[in-house]
Amino acid sequence: MSNSEIKKKYTISAFFPVYNDWGTISSMVFLVNGVLEKVAKDYEIILVDDGSRELTKRVLEELLKKVDKLRVITRSSNGGYGAALKTGFYNARYELIFYTDGDAQYNPEELELLVEKFSKDVDVVNGYKISRSDPPYRIILGKLYHWIARMMFGFKIRDVDCDFRLMRRSIFDGLVLEYDSGVICVEMISKMTKKGYRFVEVPVHHYYRMSGKSEFFNFKRIFIVSQNLIKLWYKIVIKKIY
Repeated sequence: MSNSEIKKKYTISAFFPVYNDWGTISSMVFLVNGVLEKVAKDYEIILVDDGSRELTKRVLEELLKKVDKLRVITRSSNGGYGAALKTGFYNARYELIFYTDGDAQYNPEELELLVEKFSKDVDVVNGYKISRSDPPYRIILGKLYHWIARMMFGFKIRDVDCDFRLMRRSIFDGLVLEYDSGVICVEMISKMTKKGYRFVEVPVHHYYRMSGKSEFFNFKRIFIVSQNLIKLWYKIVIKKIY
């Protein structure tokens, strides 16, 4: 599909959860702004500041002066990745929501690939990593986590941990998300699948982390993550609450 065919077809809310991503968030905002100018009928960019330190806050203040369609939502303290995502989802104003992380492990310009795949027969365009650019232990843990989650919850997408998604905002009118941790991605995809939303997938590039640090695949958290997955499985699969 050419740029002329997708230009101005949708209104889009693009957002980034931000936690001490002072070194990368500016480039992310300017890149996604350039894409949205080409493909969106109207748009907004939202930065959800999840209790970042002062340096990041100063960067966000400067961005507000330079990007007209930018909004910053500031959380008073760090509530976790899931809490930041929920803030973005439920504060988005336009018909489609795009989100990715603020640490530059994905290229916002590839949003255009997601828009090309969106149609009246699609509810979610989900990216999947062509090749994961992380330390070996994270690659192994990531594959294991995805395999376990897919077996437990029965979703079909190939990369539940790829935070590069374009979705209908209306999905969130009837979708209650509970988790404040990274488990929210399994929760979200599982509930969307159970509710019958339609997925297509697009390969996207993944890059080494340049700023900030992962808050999810920490060995100290594996036990807590396992507990949360079991509780979520019981609620969604056994009690069928979604």
